[in-house]
Amino acid sequence: MSQQRSPSFLAAHVERLSRTHLRDLLQDQERGQRLRHRVGPLLLDLSRQKLDHEALQALGEHVEASGWQRARDAMFAGEPINTSEDRAVLHTALRGGASHLPPMAPREARLEIERTLQRIEELVRAIERGDAASMGLPSKITDVVNIGIGGSDLGPRLAVRALSPFHVPELRSHFLTNVDGQAAYELMRQLDPRRTLVIVVSKTFTTQETLLNGNVLRDWILRSYDGDARATSKHFLAVSANTAEAERWGVATSNIYPMWDFVGGRFSLWSAVGLSLALAIGMEHFRALLAGAAQVDDHFRSKPWQQNLPVLLSLVEYWNRNALGRSSRAVVPYADLMGDLTSYLQQLEMESLGKQVTPQGEPVAQATSPVVWGSVGTNAQHAYFQSLHQGTDTVPLEFIGVVRPAHPLRANHDALLSNLLAQAAALALGKTFEEALAEAKSGDEQARRVLAAQRTFPGDRPSTVILLDSLTPESLGALIALYEHKVFMLGHLWSINAFDQWGVELGKSIARQILPALEGQTDDLSSFDTATRALLDEIAQRREG
Repeated sequence: MSQQRSPSFLAAHVERLSRTHLRDLLQDQERGQRLRHRVGPLLLDLSRQKLDHEALQALGEHVEASGWQRARDAMFAGEPINTSEDRAVLHTALRGGASHLPPMAPREARLEIERTLQRIEELVRAIERGDAASMGLPSKITDVVNIGIGGSDLGPRLAVRALSPFHVPELRSHFLTNVDGQAAYELMRQLDPRRTLVIVVSKTFTTQETLLNGNVLRDWILRSYDGDARATSKHFLAVSANTAEAERWGVATSNIYPMWDFVGGRFSLWSAVGLSLALAIGMEHFRALLAGAAQVDDHFRSKPWQQNLPVLLSLVEYWNRNALGRSSRAVVPYADLMGDLTSYLQQLEMESLGKQVTPQGEPVAQATSPVVWGSVGTNAQHAYFQSLHQGTDTVPLEFIGVVRPAHPLRANHDALLSNLLAQAAALALGKTFEEALAEAKSGDEQARRVLAAQRTFPGDRPSTVILLDSLTPESLGALIALYEHKVFMLGHLWSINAFDQWGVELGKSIARQILPALEGQTDDLSSFDTATRALLDEIAQRREG
């Protein structure tokens, strides 16, 4: 199996375009129009990708021949497309109530989703009224702590931060995820335990990191009530598919919200997993988030590939990964409020698409998930953009910007947007040796040529620009849904199951075996490999010291 060879139907296009620079492709305005599309508050500009009409048409013919519409409709209809777990994939149904198209999801699932949304709304409204006691919660809540990891943390964390201008007053949001106790220790020093509401989010309610942090906060609140377990339980909500285990842990049945097998963690922001977000921004704005995502769902369901943003975004990724062999992609949001976007996309894309076998257990034919990385611009420009401009590897980028900011500092925002546009232009156009030589005004000819060589930019480095009209619940919902459907499309194109994550389990299993040795419950290390045994010995010796 080779994962480096271009697909045969694209090989001629790769060879032809290798002789064409992006600065030449950008002269074709008709091409630009084909690669620039809008849905609602979101503009997708793919014109700086190393594609022309012929290559795009070949990609389009490939995706049309793949039967993507049938696969898409199977997902929306709730067919068990997660074949390794025999599960439906219905995160789209979580926001389906805002769709303008006929529903496709099973009626029972839609009713259960709406009942849960109504429960969330009742809770949010009660806390906003200052009537939390009517819901069996403390009468005064000033802080909400979301305890979860992976999909139980990254989506709500991203959205709570991104939508901070929409937060309800006098209610602060916090996230506790890592098993490292430092974060919990610092949080407990800041908060009043009697005014803190804790949401424990775990599908199985057995996740080690989540329960360790939950136990720490439960003991902290319990101490503030002198050991009164009943008063302590009022401070906890749970979001889980394992109601019995949540009850055993100490959460009242009425304070447990459902998770369903038909929604994977990394696609669950729209469900009760987003409870911390709904509390932070209020139900009206939470429903606007759902509506923004539903707008992209409707677009994905109804538009042909030539105008379909998720399809086009997936075809560009397929081109970069499989035709051009690019092994990573940088995501750089030019908005501090979206500082958690890259972390969110790392899980959404790499956990979904980091597979090397098909659902039939056969090796995949081509390379799958590239590494997703990045950070916020303009900070990123002063960290790693040197390598992106003049390094030996070509790394495709995604620039994400906001046209209208949530603050009144126009000069700052104009500078921010100018940097975004300039970096995308500079990466594409570059600077030729002749241009650099003309700038070298002093020194002899050899010195000028040496300097010019160092100041030459190859350009021809692809990027995508995504512009949001403003960063609102609606536009954030649209952006996240765009990426979700891109993931679906790539799973389809690569013939992999994007909705399981067996690779996460092996390390967890080994950690459960190692923990007793660290806790001093066993001295038998014979089952571990030699490197693990050596490190366990080293840890034990240093602890004694």
